[in-house]
Amino acid sequence: MTRKQRRFAFLAGGLVVLGIAAALVLFALRDTIVFFYGPGEALARLEDGQLRAGQRVRLGGLVEGGSVEKPAGGPIVFVITDGTSNVKVTFNDILPDLFREGQGVVAQGTFGENRVFIADEVLAKHDEKYMPPEVADALKKSGRWKEGEAGGPPAPGGAP
Repeated sequence: MTRKQRRFAFLAGGLVVLGIAAALVLFALRDTIVFFYGPGEALARLEDGQLRAGQRVRLGGLVEGGSVEKPAGGPIVFVITDGTSNVKVTFNDILPDLFREGQGVVAQGTFGENRVFIADEVLAKHDEKYMPPEVADALKKSGRWKEGEAGGPPAPGGAP
C-alpha cells in the first residue's frame, strides 16, 4: 500500500467512526428532545398519529378562565386553550406563584390515552409583559393574539 492509499484509508476509517458516533448520539437523544405545540396543533397531531400517547411534549397557551379545579387530595385540573382548541391538563404538584387564569402557561408532560395532558412541569410567565415566544406564536396562529396588549413579546434589547 502506498503512502497516499494509507492516508486515504485512515481518513475513510475516521469518517466512518465519526459517523457511527454521531448516529449513536442522535439515537440516544431522540427520546429527550421535547417539541412545543399549541392545543390545536397537538390535538391534530394526535389524530394524525404524528404524536402518540406517552410521548413527551410541551403544551402552551392560555389558562382558560374558570377551568382551574383544585380538589383536596387529587391532582390540579385546568384547561389550556389557544382560542380555538382546548386541552384538559392534570398536574399533581405545586403550581407556580404566577399561575393564573387567562395567563400564558407552558406545561411539559405526556398525553394519556383519553387525550388528557398529564403535566409533570408547569411554567408560568414571569411578569405582565412577557410571554414565552412559543406561546405567542401559537396565539398568533390561532388569531387570538392582539398586538400591543400586555403579554406581548419583550421589547428589543430586553428593555421593558
